[in-house]
Amino acid sequence: MSHNALVEDGIARQKRAADPASSVWVSASAGSGKTRVLVERCLRLMLAGTPPEKILCITFTKAAAAEMSNRLNGILGGWSVMEEEALDNSLVDLLGRVPKDRERVWARRLFASVLDAPGGLKIQTIHSFCESVLGRFPLEARLTPNFEVMDERTADEIMQIARDDTLRACQRPENVALGEALGLISEKVSEQDFAKLLKIVSGKRSRFLGLHRRFGGMNAVILALADKIGIDAEETEAHLIARASNETMFNGAALRRAVDYLLMGTDTDVKRAEKMASWLRQPDQRAELMEDYFSAFLTQKEEIPKRLATKTVAEAWPPILDVLQEEAERLVVLLERIKKARVLASTSALLRLGFALIDRYEAEKARRGRLDYDDLILKTRDLLTGEDVTPWVMYKLDGGIEHILVDEAQDTSPEQWQVIAALAEEFFSGVGAVEVERTLFVVGDEKQSIYSFQGADPATFDVMRKRFEEKAGAAAREWRNVPLDLSFRSTERVLDLVDRVFEPVETRRGLTSAGEEVRHLVRRMGAAGLVEIWPTVKPPEVTHPDPWEMPAAQSPDGNPAADLARLIASQISHWLKSGEMLSATGRAIAPRDIMILVQKRNAFFSAMVRALKLADIPVAGTDRMVLTDQLAVMDLMAVAKFVLLPEDDLNLAVVLKSPFVGCDDNQLFELAYGRKGSLWRALRENKTGISLFETARGFLSDLLARADFVPVYEFFADILGRLGGRRKLLRRLGQEAAEPIEEFLSLALAYQRTEASSLQGFLHWIEAGAAEIKRDMEQGRDEVRVLTVHGSKGLQAPIVFLPDTCQGSRMDQAVFWTEEETAFPLWPVKSINDDPLTARMRESAKERQLDEKKRLLYVALTRAEDRLYICGWEGRKKRPADCWYDLIDPAFGEGVEEVALPWGKVARRWSSGGIGEIVPEKTENKTIMVPLPAWISEKAPDEPVPPRPLTPSRDEDETASSSPLGEDGGGRFHRGLLIHRLLEILPSIEPEKREQAARLWLARPLHALDAARQTEILKETLTVINDPEFAAIFGPGSLAEVPVSGVFDGRVMSGQIDRLLIGEREILIIDYKTNRPSPRDIKEVPALYIRQMAHYRRAMQDMHPGRDVKCALLWTEGLHLMVLPPEFM
Repeated sequence: MSHNALVEDGIARQKRAADPASSVWVSASAGSGKTRVLVERCLRLMLAGTPPEKILCITFTKAAAAEMSNRLNGILGGWSVMEEEALDNSLVDLLGRVPKDRERVWARRLFASVLDAPGGLKIQTIHSFCESVLGRFPLEARLTPNFEVMDERTADEIMQIARDDTLRACQRPENVALGEALGLISEKVSEQDFAKLLKIVSGKRSRFLGLHRRFGGMNAVILALADKIGIDAEETEAHLIARASNETMFNGAALRRAVDYLLMGTDTDVKRAEKMASWLRQPDQRAELMEDYFSAFLTQKEEIPKRLATKTVAEAWPPILDVLQEEAERLVVLLERIKKARVLASTSALLRLGFALIDRYEAEKARRGRLDYDDLILKTRDLLTGEDVTPWVMYKLDGGIEHILVDEAQDTSPEQWQVIAALAEEFFSGVGAVEVERTLFVVGDEKQSIYSFQGADPATFDVMRKRFEEKAGAAAREWRNVPLDLSFRSTERVLDLVDRVFEPVETRRGLTSAGEEVRHLVRRMGAAGLVEIWPTVKPPEVTHPDPWEMPAAQSPDGNPAADLARLIASQISHWLKSGEMLSATGRAIAPRDIMILVQKRNAFFSAMVRALKLADIPVAGTDRMVLTDQLAVMDLMAVAKFVLLPEDDLNLAVVLKSPFVGCDDNQLFELAYGRKGSLWRALRENKTGISLFETARGFLSDLLARADFVPVYEFFADILGRLGGRRKLLRRLGQEAAEPIEEFLSLALAYQRTEASSLQGFLHWIEAGAAEIKRDMEQGRDEVRVLTVHGSKGLQAPIVFLPDTCQGSRMDQAVFWTEEETAFPLWPVKSINDDPLTARMRESAKERQLDEKKRLLYVALTRAEDRLYICGWEGRKKRPADCWYDLIDPAFGEGVEEVALPWGKVARRWSSGGIGEIVPEKTENKTIMVPLPAWISEKAPDEPVPPRPLTPSRDEDETASSSPLGEDGGGRFHRGLLIHRLLEILPSIEPEKREQAARLWLARPLHALDAARQTEILKETLTVINDPEFAAIFGPGSLAEVPVSGVFDGRVMSGQIDRLLIGEREILIIDYKTNRPSPRDIKEVPALYIRQMAHYRRAMQDMHPGRDVKCALLWTEGLHLMVLPPEFM
């Protein structure tokens, strides 16, 4: 098939996937345009008549949801104003045919339809969707109606409270079992490992809760666990050893005789005999000596040696080999049972502590009315899959969702799939709450499933596909599996390398569930591109010079990671300075074209950012930052700590050295040396006479005077604003300090809203949380981006470096889970304690880790558009066999070209097209610095706003304490409100149903009306509405209860127009009046009514210039409409 035919086929597949006539499951390789397919499917669904609010699109991240929303709104907004020909071309490109007249008209209206849709177009993350469902059905989900979703730091804070409460509970006499569990765990792990263990428990809450739900209680769970492991729940290591040490359990006489013969053998025989003899002759010490006794019969790998006695001993007493073999086999069985008992004991302790921790965590959340992100999924799943209220909830949701679209399905966890499956259940089971053809659209790529730490399971992707396909077939619904393999992103060379890397069967195993061949089709065939692999950077050879010899020069630091970072920075610097062209764009390489991807945030990560900064290359910094590690935040916190404790000399020295004061070491020494008392006292006295310290004293004294009276946010905002702190910080630390400053202020504001405003409390809160901030790396700034492969998901760049390809995988998983629907945890503490079941689960976890590392490599390789550079560094030890470098290196085989690197090494390259051209004349875009206006640092003037907005209908002489009840107890006021309300709602009801609806409403006990008053109000209201003279006022084109506000003569006016008619040439403002008796002469109308209408008229004239604005009062008593002449207003 020709290249053009392949491209046409790839585009045709996109069109098939976007066709809303059938449910579709799309397997989309990297760069194959899945976002475009999602957008086109949404557009075609709406063009086919689906209301926007009936479409649910679930994305993996908020950024993906925002990108899709922006694309959709951009297209819809463009359609609304396009020329006819351009609109036709756009619709033909979307539909693959000439649009119908109805589709043209509807395309122009879609943008407004989306804006007017209740709740808008639902493009949400799964968590946002679940939050909306729970917010709609809180009581059915057994939640507090006004629940709040807490962020990660608040969840950590509540978990710490639950942990402390659990630890205290362990000390109470009634919690003996819990205390014993804590004691056992404390014996086996360090304080640091204990914290990690609790984090594992909190991260797997859903599994712990699933066990509790399945088995009903702690003891039942432990019994089921023991059965799973294959041991009696009552058996312990001590019981097993005691029973195995009983003389009746082994052939003591034969073993003692064997000892005698072994003592006559070689040293090996003698050592074995001594261990056996010691255990045999001390029955009361056998438990303590059992480990030594095991070593007499088993190797370090816990296997039986080939010979348990030398030839000489065996010849002296031939039965000895059988005696020793029999005992060794007994000990192997015993050791296996001991390991089972150890795993059961440690896991049971973990379960007891875990259940107690989770119970307290859930209780604290419930007390505060909070949910975490896991709760959103679990509570929604339970709501949609339960038995009590689920049918009713599903019926209500069923009527609101006609089409479901799921993005990044490979990263969806099993619990999230349960939510989606419940929503789509009715799609394939017959008639639901709606009688339309409903569809499910799922797009994902198993090869890009890299979020197992968040619960994603790539195997579930294929399982769910088969499940939905079977349901669709059983319901006779059309179903399509559409693979998208045509890449629009990368050049031929990049994709060819990807295919070569994953060509070996062993390498691609785990990439997909079926292990099929990886092959990409190329849209950018013939475009210039290259892939290049550099030789690894190795540590310098260790030399041992004469210790008495003076070194001629400073020796290098011998850090290969830092060396590689400098080499990458020098290569980038060379491109930028020489003006090397990026052939695909026809312009010089810019910093924003370059992305450096690492597997983890390690020492190299910081070294790379540092090397780029030293080379004067703009760099975006890290994709995640711990807020309290940022210099700007540390300086702000130091100022706050000074206010709390001025006598802390070291902290005050930090403040004086910070940008807020800016003293140097010599000035600080002059102030501090020889002082009597604290540094703060020395600063106040300032015997040095340095003017800088006078300024610092004033600055700090001002803060001390205000700290006790100013809320936390205002305290820091004042430092950064009025006192010029932001300007000083940015001047020294650079523009990259702006983001940490803003995040710090946001946290201060969040803390102030939820906690008692205390500076000490805020500092403790922020230090305890160690907030980690995820930065937006797709901001369009001209900077090199350094980020993890996980952080790069959804991003791409013309040039990509993979620098840490020589690092292997380290298995640091402590708790393993069995592979059933209701999984059990297994905590062996150490690998030496692995029983057969745990050993299998450990091996399975290793395989899954290696498989995910391959998928991570696939994601990393496919981020590159034009150029891909593979490099790495090695330590003193040989690089691990499973490292990326060794997976990629074989792809650079015969025919590869060799290129010299600037530092003298030789790289291997595959290339196509013209690479490395130089721009003839490099032009620089100089940034013109414009000084900020003077008002930027001044306090904003007071706005022309009174303490509260003035209502046009309020008398100027009316006091704030005037009661609406008046002398008649509020009867007139109450009657007017009821008539106003009826005049607002009845016109929207069908005429034949108005009287019944009004009677039911007026009869509510809330209104406290007797039958006579109900009839009176009803008659008066219906007379007004049914009068033919007022048909236009209450017709379909009129607006009811329209809020309006404006600033008139420096005063804010705010009111509400009872009825508003806006025509092409004139506007009519109607205000209802229920006065008794109603005036017939305009001169009898109260002045405040005239003033009220005048304000409304002026507001409408300002908003609709050129239209004639008329005002009228509709008197309900004696029913008549009084038009107000303009001269009266």
